[in-house]
Amino acid sequence: MNATLPSADAVRRAPEDLIAAFETRARRHETPCGEGQMVWRAWGEGPPVLLMHGAGGAWTHWIRNIDALAQDRTVWAPDLPGFGDSAVPENSDDGASYVAPIAAGLRQLPGAQAPMDVAGFSFGGVMGAYLAAAAPDLVRRLVLVDTGGLDTRFGDIQLTRVRGLVGAERRAALTSNLLGMMLHAPEAVDEMALHLQQINPPRGRVNPQPLVVPDKLLHILPDVSAQVDAIWGEYDRPHPDPDVQEAVLRKFAPDMDFRVVAGAGHWAMYEGAAEFNLVLRDLLDRPLRG
Repeated sequence: MNATLPSADAVRRAPEDLIAAFETRARRHETPCGEGQMVWRAWGEGPPVLLMHGAGGAWTHWIRNIDALAQDRTVWAPDLPGFGDSAVPENSDDGASYVAPIAAGLRQLPGAQAPMDVAGFSFGGVMGAYLAAAAPDLVRRLVLVDTGGLDTRFGDIQLTRVRGLVGAERRAALTSNLLGMMLHAPEAVDEMALHLQQINPPRGRVNPQPLVVPDKLLHILPDVSAQVDAIWGEYDRPHPDPDVQEAVLRKFAPDMDFRVVAGAGHWAMYEGAAEFNLVLRDLLDRPLRG
């Protein structure tokens, strides 16, 4: 299989139109969450893979990966509780309040065969670990993508206030923030990345930091029985130096497969999508160890 990316014609389309096209093709489901609903989207058919986005994001964090995986898999990409179209969980300071609607939703979704493979980006990786620990029957493999909570040195994050800015000043601030945290190369800041940076963070209504920093993932991993692998961006700014991250993770999963996406920053599955898609597909297609 190849690492399918949007066609050249699709890349030239306005971000809003491309997102709308994904929405049109998606099978949308809603399950209970807090005082409202958790929103799930699915594409493709075949063995399921669950994609969990990062903080300040939504399902669109995975927009450059969905089609590559949906060639022969069912791709589930929810908005996690408190983000995107999904309602806030009952207690946003408690990991169990996030996991409960996710686990309950997976048990209700039509065709969501368990156990399934899970890939979690940043905060979504920590949520994937919470899910694997709390509901081991639902998760067979967990792929951590540029995930925090390992008590490693936090990188030099540079963010600019966007609220109140318009026009060129707003675009410059959005660009600065993408390069200050999410992306490595200036040429990776395209119209879609700018659009998502503008619409997704304001729709996050919870503060995920208490569930991640500084070492929350370290406390969860001993309770994860699923196979754990990892993918890291070479130039991840929040969690720099892949070798350092790998060394910590191997204390809990000595035989893990740890891959590095060359030239990519924190949002590795977007900036390095072609390589990332091949790497993730390869990990998911491998038999489980042991």
